[in-house]
Amino acid sequence: MESNYRWLLISILISLTFSSLVLHHGVLAESVKPEEAKQLRDEVRGMFYHAFDGYMNNAFPLDELRPLSCQGEDTLGGYALTLIDSLDTLALLGDRERFTSSVEWIGKNLQFNINKTVSVFETTIRVLGGLLSAHLIASDYATGMRIPSYDNELLVLAEDLTRRMLPAFDTPTGIPFGSVNLMYGVDKHESKITSTAGGGTLSLEFGVLSRLTNDPVFEQVAKNAVRGLWARRSNLDLVGAHINVFTGEWTQKDAGIGTSIDSFYEYLLKAYILFGDEEYLYIFQEAYRSAMQYLHKDPWYVEVNMDSAAIVWPVFNSLQAFWPGLQVLAGDVDPAIRTHTAFFSVWKRYGFTPEGFNLATLSVQYGQKSYPLRPELIESTYWLYKATKDPRYLDAGRDFVASLQYGAKCPCGYCHITDVELHKQEDHMESFFLAETVKYLWLLFDLAVDSDNLVDNGPYKYIFSTEGHLLPLTPQISLAREHCSYLGGYCLSNFTKPEQEVLEEESNHNERSNIYPYHESFPVTGLIKGLCPGLTHAQKYGLSYVQPEKTDREDVNQPKPETTSSSIVLISDTVEKKQQVDEEGFSSQSEPIMTISGGSSNDQNSQELTLLESETDDRRLYSS
Repeated sequence: MESNYRWLLISILISLTFSSLVLHHGVLAESVKPEEAKQLRDEVRGMFYHAFDGYMNNAFPLDELRPLSCQGEDTLGGYALTLIDSLDTLALLGDRERFTSSVEWIGKNLQFNINKTVSVFETTIRVLGGLLSAHLIASDYATGMRIPSYDNELLVLAEDLTRRMLPAFDTPTGIPFGSVNLMYGVDKHESKITSTAGGGTLSLEFGVLSRLTNDPVFEQVAKNAVRGLWARRSNLDLVGAHINVFTGEWTQKDAGIGTSIDSFYEYLLKAYILFGDEEYLYIFQEAYRSAMQYLHKDPWYVEVNMDSAAIVWPVFNSLQAFWPGLQVLAGDVDPAIRTHTAFFSVWKRYGFTPEGFNLATLSVQYGQKSYPLRPELIESTYWLYKATKDPRYLDAGRDFVASLQYGAKCPCGYCHITDVELHKQEDHMESFFLAETVKYLWLLFDLAVDSDNLVDNGPYKYIFSTEGHLLPLTPQISLAREHCSYLGGYCLSNFTKPEQEVLEEESNHNERSNIYPYHESFPVTGLIKGLCPGLTHAQKYGLSYVQPEKTDREDVNQPKPETTSSSIVLISDTVEKKQQVDEEGFSSQSEPIMTISGGSSNDQNSQELTLLESETDDRRLYSS
């Protein structure tokens, strides 16, 4: 009770502090008009080329740019990381010449048969995602950016790279090691501890690769990694931050939506949207519901113990800022608006968002003063503008541009900010600045002008990967399993083979690869008489998950905390509002929108997952 009262006081202090902050800034600037939005869009385009040209002239083919000293450095694998990460941004900007020359150079010069130990997570989202997105653009007339001479070189590279990462999944839990050597596999001394995001943020890229190559192994291992994590959730349906990939024991039980966990939630919903796989939706429903109940202290989010829900870190960290954008995709716009307002107020206070802002002391968290050009808050701003068309998000975009131009711009690109209070620059520029940060900024202002771009006015709806790469909802990707029985319209080559032939091929494939010997994988093919395999009832509703081994944890059987009501002051744009919310952050406006609807009492198997419609169609956007 004492801790709840303390949190109430902290919430009030936070509200009062940021209300005074708004007053301190005085009269708000005039809202962005269409002509200014066009100018800002062109300015952001110039920002991209200032950084991209700086990389190509001073760092290429090294991985990343040092924008202060105008030099390059290898940071991931030594394979032109920034160029790969920038490919679909070049296409989005309509730069056919540079997109073509970049794709051709990569196809001729890049190889992964190198003695480098790399992060499975970073390599997947940056390199594999970049290759797949660029392949899908370069090989398709409908995108308007097809390269006539292109012959699937990037897809071949993507498959080769991913096969080199497969040994990382050879664990008893199915959760991969954090790192793998591209030539020799997993080192015997490799750490068995990995993050939840590291193990659970592979399903989009690996799934797309399976659909494009007609090889199910990639999608299988990524999905089994998600199952391995979710099977070891707590009684509160929360997951921790770090886990032992061999024992399945959580080594860090702090549950949150930020560091080490963030994109695990993101890929659950996006995998359902992209692939139509209801098992991902089911897991997202449960995970989202628990996050809103135990982590949400409206409008903020905290980190809690995954077993007891006791608050362990009342800190806003910058990676949490993706959450409002994810809520827009889920249709839960109202809490997204309130949370974005709170997060953006931190940006307004410092000119950037620090890696950590302590909600108890109302100051930058010690040791977390930097801003490494992260895109998450800009990403959520784009999605909220897309859903609401509220001009305040264009105003926020203008503030982002001003901060980056006057605080982070340096001779050859844009610099990390090592201290958001002193605006001290560091000689480093992450590749995601070109893959995400300027991409979402450009899309934000282009949406306000005419939306004449591949994402908002192209031939497909697109899902953004966690690195901002464009993954289209094409029939080959999104309908391969759900609709392949419909007149064979979208069946891949082996979808119509006789059952015995398919089973023999699967058997031979398993004997060859045998990288996943520890528990049963979900079959992606295995068709009978040309019909697609549907999810079983157990798979739909989570009954097929691997059960974690019992441990001697003292808090395993601890009852769920009781919910009581208290009054918390919320932040809005111009006024403070009070509403009744329970101590876990629930209110009538912040309830999870995902529900399970039951069938008749005579047929329990008729239950199905339902995504409730929101009040307006534009709240259920994927892209367009």
